Amino acid sequence: MLLNPNATFDLAVRIRSGGPGAPIGEVFSFLSGLYFRGKLAYATTFGIRPGGGDSTFIITTDRGLVAPDTLIHRDDLLSFAEVDIAAGGDRYIGPLRRDVKRLATEIEAQTKVVLLGSIATGKYADVLLGAFQDRLLFPADFVGRGDMSRGGLLLRCARAGHQLACTPVLGAVRHGKRPPKLGPDTTR
Repeated sequence: MLLNPNATFDLAVRIRSGGPGAPIGEVFSFLSGLYFRGKLAYATTFGIRPGGGDSTFIITTDRGLVAPDTLIHRDDLLSFAEVDIAAGGDRYIGPLRRDVKRLATEIEAQTKVVLLGSIATGKYADVLLGAFQDRLLFPADFVGRGDMSRGGLLLRCARAGHQLACTPVLGAVRHGKRPPKLGPDTTR
């Protein structure tokens, strides 16, 4: 839809134009809907990097970690689509390892890092674990939830100003019993 030359809505025009483009956080929120919107809202609400600097990063398929305000264009989306994350090839893993290693040297040794993505597969978690070990955390309420449920939970928590309890990824149960569905959203 964003790449459709007939699409006239603002985000599509910004992505396709030769102008500055659009922030990757906005683009991924559009493409992924509730799931990514929840992750981004939660991360920007609660992400604080001791000493300053970017505290929220998006894992990309071929660029490693980027800040949510990084501007992208049509060609960037096409490039992202060419990489199969599940295959774990060097085009994905190489930039991610590079940026994770850099981040690990930039932050203080006791700083905790929270992954708001799935830990059910190793496609993100394994690379991050290599650098952060027991400092890599995830929201315990994620276990057993699907993408949309995690996104809804994160969005509600961001709106309510409620941080989720986090637990280390190292040694965690990566699959679990599905929790009850989220009830009606009372944070609006």
